[in-house]
Amino acid sequence: MVVRVLIADDQAMVRNGLRLILEDQPDINVVAEAANGAEAVALARRLRPDVCLIDIRMPRLDGIEVTRALAGPDTPDPLRVVIVTTFDLDEYVYGALRAGAVGFILKDAGPTLLIEAVRAAGTGDALISPSITVRLLKHLAPSKTPAAADAAARLSDRETEVVRAIARGRTNQEIATELFISMSTVKGHVASAQMKLELRNRVEIAAWAWENRIVEPPDGQRVP
Repeated sequence: MVVRVLIADDQAMVRNGLRLILEDQPDINVVAEAANGAEAVALARRLRPDVCLIDIRMPRLDGIEVTRALAGPDTPDPLRVVIVTTFDLDEYVYGALRAGAVGFILKDAGPTLLIEAVRAAGTGDALISPSITVRLLKHLAPSKTPAAADAAARLSDRETEVVRAIARGRTNQEIATELFISMSTVKGHVASAQMKLELRNRVEIAAWAWENRIVEPPDGQRVP
């Protein structure tokens, strides 16, 4: 499977750099570039790429507005959006994830993480830069609600393990390896958890898990 990618960034040098990194991979093909948010939305709707790499700060429409237009709750056939930015700010990450993004990585995270994020999004998975996962998602809400407790009780023990792994940024392959189960079994647990929790995707599962203290930070990590 070749993952078809759209790159949206207002800096030509950045677009060229991302294209060079991605097209060096045999299973990734950059099908379009956009220099502003409005162009990104138009191209994405016309070409229907597998993954849209979207910068946060762009003219005409910013990355969050683009994400909401392509992957928001009211979008009938959402696309997979991964935010790529230099700005590691809580409001950007939170806004992008709530708008429907399936991944968020920093431009200085390196080529390997960028490629992994594109491949993950291309297969319906999700990846968030490890440097922000714990700090941001744990910060989303202070405590469990009764409704969340009821929802958590509907999960099986194995589904809860999978939800915790998703919240820590694990891909399906990593979860399968850690839990000694098959990829198809992982996907089944993810789909079941989404249905029981009434969530749309893995990123919402991760946010829900952190919001409701289903998972805690690793020992020694402190969240602001």
